[in-house]
Amino acid sequence: MIVILSKWVAASGPPLFCRSCRLVQSVASVHTSSATNGSFSEPYRKGGYGKYENLSLREELKLLDPRGKLEMFKKEFKLWMEEMKELAINDPAIVKPGDSDYVFKFNNQEVMDEFSVVSDKDHNEGFSECEFRLNKYKKAVFKGVLNSRVPKDGKIQRAGYCNITSKRVRKSFMRDSFYEWFAYTHLIMRVRGDGRPYMVNLHREGCFDLTWNDMFCYILYTRGGPYWQIAKIPFSKFYLSSKGRVQDKQYPIPLNHITCVGITCADEAQGPFQLEIDYIGVLSDPSHTEEFAYEMYEVPRYVIGN
Repeated sequence: MIVILSKWVAASGPPLFCRSCRLVQSVASVHTSSATNGSFSEPYRKGGYGKYENLSLREELKLLDPRGKLEMFKKEFKLWMEEMKELAINDPAIVKPGDSDYVFKFNNQEVMDEFSVVSDKDHNEGFSECEFRLNKYKKAVFKGVLNSRVPKDGKIQRAGYCNITSKRVRKSFMRDSFYEWFAYTHLIMRVRGDGRPYMVNLHREGCFDLTWNDMFCYILYTRGGPYWQIAKIPFSKFYLSSKGRVQDKQYPIPLNHITCVGITCADEAQGPFQLEIDYIGVLSDPSHTEEFAYEMYEVPRYVIGN
């Protein structure tokens, strides 16, 4: 685990390069991680995929401030001043019934830079390729070629995924923060797809190592064709998974502890794919009273859940 600027700030966490969702529940199958280390402990936040893990403090500082001109400190100090102003004003937002709010409005490159793009080819686990760019109409385009061909290394059993994930939401000086969506009931997206199903991932990175890879998922069905669609997904429909495995013990998504938002294409249908995204937001609908869509039941004590 990397602790960024651990000698200067009190909070610690993963680097600026947000954990990508490599292991996801697809429509037809489950992509799982490599062999476990034989213990419950998880030594790395990114499950061994982190390119910037095990770096020295000097190397971390060089990544954050490559020019050595303390530009990063200036930016973080400016952000801290804005936080202090908001704290002094003390005017919390009031969410009324029917209100909606943008989380990501993809109309400029600055928002696009908040996302990381990854495929199985990036980790030598497959041959899929993808990109995430802004088109001339100021809309985000997530496209690529999905390839389920498995590398002949004797280790990888399944392949074929492409993913985009937002960076971890943070306060100034890289202090960990969370999206506060407890006043909302739905995740809304305006998209134009190709008929494929995509997976929407809401990451919930907990304090303990066993919860670093927890995320809540639900399928986004696209119609295809020339028309845009607005997908309204209730938060009560999201189910818990970890490292690509749906967990036996489910619980409602904690809306005040969401750290990242991601979208994955992994439906085992080889060929090109394309998903245009106008915005990702949240909606408050008081008529939706469902707290959790999945019925839970007691299991015998000798049955161990995932």
